[in-house]
Amino acid sequence: MSSNVKPVAIIGGGITGLTVAFYLQQRGVPVVLYEATDRVGGAIQSLARDGYLAEFGPNTILETSPKITTLVKDAGLAERRRDPDAKAGARYVVRYQRPIEMPGSPLGFFTTKLFTLAAKWAVLREPFRPARRDGVEESIADFVRRRLGREFLDHAIDALVAGIYAGDPEKLSVQQAFPKLAALEANYGSMIKGQILGGRERKRRGEIAKDRAPKFSFDDGLQVLPDTLRARLGGAVRLNTTVTKLTQTVKGWLVDSYANGQERRVEHSAVLYAGTAFKLAELGLASLQPLSLKPFGDIRYPPVASVVLGFRRKDVAHSCNGFGMLIPRVEGFKILGTIFSSSLFPNRAPAGHLTLTNYVGGERYPELAAKPVEELVEITCADLRVLLGVKGKPTFQHSVYWPKAIPQYNLGYGRFRALMTEIEGKAAGLFFAGHYRDGISVGDSIVSGVNGVERMEKYLAAVGGRAR
Repeated sequence: MSSNVKPVAIIGGGITGLTVAFYLQQRGVPVVLYEATDRVGGAIQSLARDGYLAEFGPNTILETSPKITTLVKDAGLAERRRDPDAKAGARYVVRYQRPIEMPGSPLGFFTTKLFTLAAKWAVLREPFRPARRDGVEESIADFVRRRLGREFLDHAIDALVAGIYAGDPEKLSVQQAFPKLAALEANYGSMIKGQILGGRERKRRGEIAKDRAPKFSFDDGLQVLPDTLRARLGGAVRLNTTVTKLTQTVKGWLVDSYANGQERRVEHSAVLYAGTAFKLAELGLASLQPLSLKPFGDIRYPPVASVVLGFRRKDVAHSCNGFGMLIPRVEGFKILGTIFSSSLFPNRAPAGHLTLTNYVGGERYPELAAKPVEELVEITCADLRVLLGVKGKPTFQHSVYWPKAIPQYNLGYGRFRALMTEIEGKAAGLFFAGHYRDGISVGDSIVSGVNGVERMEKYLAAVGGRAR
């Protein structure tokens, strides 16, 4: 790296920003990571207390790409990785007011009580339904109704959408929120045909479908990963520092920030924004061509509350052997779903106890997420009494309220992605990566960061920022 090259600015200390900063620094590129809060990790937060280990946001990382595996290895965390208990593979969907295990094989699908004979017949007919090829954007609800029927939407996909996005299937775009699902129809004319025939292509790319991808965490929870990356970055991380404005110059970028009551302006060779879309919209931008970040404020983020509860094992009738349960709206419960956290990984609960991680709010019941903690706990316990046969009071409780939790890739979301590409093209040296662009999961965010590094390296090489 040339000695007179200014450092790269990374805005946002979530997993995307940390990944970008870590790899750039490893490759000899000086970086400064700006984080507005007093910690790194973003939505990833782990709490150890009274023998319990609670996750406030995501509970696992899906290993959908070798880039995720490589990050864990490069961070020196391979030995601290923890895979789920082999007995915890079962997933449940609630129907008839009780959790029913999702079938894991074609034979299991035809014998499951989750779906009626009519719904099973609709799935069998799916490969023979004509593909829609008019290019019109479609909601996931319309897509599923068209290809699989109403029952499959109401009793499976609605629950899945709540579990992934805390979203509304009538609003989420299948092309934007579930692009691989839309691609199956576009490329193969059928989801089922595509699952079978597309396997070879995924294997060639080294990718794994999300429904089959291995899940993992770490010995002390997911927080281990961001904390480790921060430690590796050393003094490059600036906490409690809010970036207020970006100014493009002929030589690079000026970054205005505010920390400890003082304003500061620093020169940078390039900038990557890895925060939230709603904070991006508040960021001042003075580029050589007139551009605005304000449209990103229209990206919807519904509120979600994470309610982590511990119970004595003897006070829960259900075995809770599995990943967890998803709950369709038609079942009438207030919680969106539950992860059987202590069944997944060791040391999540004291001996003889269980940890259940529950989610409330989302697009289904946004008004519930902001309820006082005690009310949230009672709402959750009321549902768990019916669903899992829970009795007695929790032996552990912790709730976190996310007023703006997950970006919704709703109908029309493509305009935001197009705008990011346009701005990157017109404001050279400004890049976007993260959950608002390339997928909302932790794994998606890591891959987005790795890809962002590759784009930034090409840019720096083109402007003479790297010696070759």
